[in-house]
Amino acid sequence: MRTLIRDVSAITLDGEDRLLDSVEITLEEGSILTVGQAPPDFAPDSVVDGSELVALPAFFNAHTHAAMTLERGWAEDLPFERWLNDKIWVAESALKEEDVYWGAALACCEMIASGTVGFADHYFWMDQTARAVEESGMKALLAWCHFGMGAEHELGRKSFEDTVAFVERWQGAAEGRIRTTMGPHSLYMAPPELLQRFVEEAHRVGVGAHFHLSESHEQMEQSMATHGMTPVAYAASLGLLDLPEPTLVAHCNVLTPDDVELLSETGSWVAHTPKTYQKLAMEMPPLALMLGNKVNVALGTDGPASNSDLNMLEVMRIAGLVQKGAQRDPEALPRSQLLRLATQAPAAAMGFEGSGVLAPGHPADLILLDTTASHWIPRHDLAAGVVYASHPSDVAYVWADGQLLYARGEYLTLDVDRIRWEAERRAFRLVGQPMRSMRRYPG
Repeated sequence: MRTLIRDVSAITLDGEDRLLDSVEITLEEGSILTVGQAPPDFAPDSVVDGSELVALPAFFNAHTHAAMTLERGWAEDLPFERWLNDKIWVAESALKEEDVYWGAALACCEMIASGTVGFADHYFWMDQTARAVEESGMKALLAWCHFGMGAEHELGRKSFEDTVAFVERWQGAAEGRIRTTMGPHSLYMAPPELLQRFVEEAHRVGVGAHFHLSESHEQMEQSMATHGMTPVAYAASLGLLDLPEPTLVAHCNVLTPDDVELLSETGSWVAHTPKTYQKLAMEMPPLALMLGNKVNVALGTDGPASNSDLNMLEVMRIAGLVQKGAQRDPEALPRSQLLRLATQAPAAAMGFEGSGVLAPGHPADLILLDTTASHWIPRHDLAAGVVYASHPSDVAYVWADGQLLYARGEYLTLDVDRIRWEAERRAFRLVGQPMRSMRRYPG
């Protein structure tokens, strides 16, 4: 498939941070062919009018639980412990395997329409999420969450071996759009011997790991009392930060200076999800300290049960505003850095190297935003408009690996009407309530 985008502005996020006006972008065989002028002999299969649109690399979401769209709005205005124990885990006890497919498919619809083409997911029955990713045309790093308390306590009664088999089964699937990784839930849930088995299997299969780490002062205190070291140091002692592929850890809300140094030295990736921390009144991670010490950080949404949506535009905005306010420094986290934290960084954390740049030879993972709405005018600074003014409704076109997934409100790979209907029906069943909307699926 050969695509020509004509007369478009472009935020390249290349080494020079160029903003180009009225250029042509050509896509061929999943890659960007040119940015500037189409080759004279280029014969496109499709042409897109880019006038009053801005092109930029598509977003990647560094940490979420996609199928938790089914629990969106179910556990509101609660402290973290009650949110998790009284509401979320109760609802998930009724979760069925096919529910995960429809919840993940709904997440794919939401992410695509807001400009996200890839996500790192950590949940259950991950074959179903992989199926949704494969059908949607998106990219993903998938981890089957495992608590480690015995198969009888796992959702679906799945064993450790089942989760490892998933990693092997789907690694490199969907023409390389699906990558897999080990998925222990956390260090405070799984016993040490199981965590060591995760390390052994990661080395055998050649993958990394994705898990929750050091989320609270309570976890820090528990780790010090039980292991005599911080959660980060404990993870390092087990070998979880030294795997064949980089480790992706979610949150790291509470860290010591030594923890920050360890994360930096090991090349681990930290998924930063600021909306969840604000909504659940959690400690805000020391983002400035991590970035200042060259820790790899990537932005993510977390699951829609805790932050309500999968909008990377909003996450980028919150991250910038929180840091500017906390540091009393309007120059903290400039717009180009925020864009990289939402594009290049999470793509690299998932193993999709090269994404996040509009330049020849890079993967054709890009979006076009419509800049004609009143909240864009006047268009003094397009990068500032993306970060601080744009809405998901501005997303006009979305490509992943050169495949057009979304065009002017039309989903080209997913049946959004059926997905919305199935997901809502199953969501109300999960929580034991009748479905409010009695509209029948028209198909």
